[in-house]
Amino acid sequence: MSLRRRGTAAVALAVAAGLSLAACSGGDGGDGGDGGDKASASASGKADAGGKKSVAQGGKDFAAAADKTARMGTDAAPGHFPRTVNHAMGATEIKARPQRVVVLDVGEFDNVVSLGVQPVGYAPTEGDEGIPSYLKKGAGDPKNVGTINSLNLEAIAALKPDLILGSQLRAADKYKELSKIAPTVFSIRPGFPWKQNYLLNAAALDKTAEAKAKLAAYETKAERLGADLGASKPTVTMLRYMPGKVRLYAKASFIGTILDDAGIPRPKNQQAVDLATEVGPETVDQADADWIFTGVYGDPKKSKRDSAESNPLWKNLKAVKAGQAKDVRDETWYLGLGVTAADSVLDDLRGFLVKK
Repeated sequence: MSLRRRGTAAVALAVAAGLSLAACSGGDGGDGGDGGDKASASASGKADAGGKKSVAQGGKDFAAAADKTARMGTDAAPGHFPRTVNHAMGATEIKARPQRVVVLDVGEFDNVVSLGVQPVGYAPTEGDEGIPSYLKKGAGDPKNVGTINSLNLEAIAALKPDLILGSQLRAADKYKELSKIAPTVFSIRPGFPWKQNYLLNAAALDKTAEAKAKLAAYETKAERLGADLGASKPTVTMLRYMPGKVRLYAKASFIGTILDDAGIPRPKNQQAVDLATEVGPETVDQADADWIFTGVYGDPKKSKRDSAESNPLWKNLKAVKAGQAKDVRDETWYLGLGVTAADSVLDDLRGFLVKK
């Protein structure tokens, strides 16, 4: 399915279903849901009445992010500068091909590295300030510019960037200051619109052709995986342990898009066009499927993994009994948010699901 049609379908399904999953705040969990929600839950970038910013779960603005982002970008011809890039916060002129790029999230980091660009600055995920292991080979030596939730504007300015890439969801309140430092291009949000975000970043870098080729290769790989799984594909649950919560990831998430692209079915309770729903150790039986892939965000000791997986309900799940409940890398399956991570997830899925 094309990027534009997939986003439109998401809106229609969300409206028809009248989705209303519980919103959460705090932390930094990747998809922009509960993950570093410094910026608004909606596409507007407005905070809630309490001054805190909540997760975009349910509602038109959330589901429409992919279609809206697909309409952003530039009309400039390849190789032409200056170019104007339309994005979530307006229009930004980029006078020359960027040479010193600062990225404000893992998704942007993945995007630029996949296009052969080594960023000079990077805002890591809360609690994990290193370079993601799967990106180290092409990342160079970017300087730390604060975390996703606590950007260090002085550190960013000191790097003398000529382009800053981020998202409205993460840093809408810092956009004005950032744009005084360097041309700044923001997507609406990280997560399920990762393909559209990739093309937006590529437009700013004058690397659209390369990005389209990478996405085409990914799509082909996903379709091949689906074909190799045959007609009777197993159902898959994506279960993630986070500090204070246990989450079942749904269709409008980074991992949800990958499973959709491969045609891998989900249990009925995970087919909402939304980010995720939360369960507790006492309701972990809602995770039942042929396969369960579990991630842990942050310190496992601070999560509910031990209490959930010691529960008799967990031990009686179909996947657990069959030895098909597997731990996966959080940094790619949930935090990656880019084509490099998505490609790695497809490799992992093939290793688990395709019979040797």
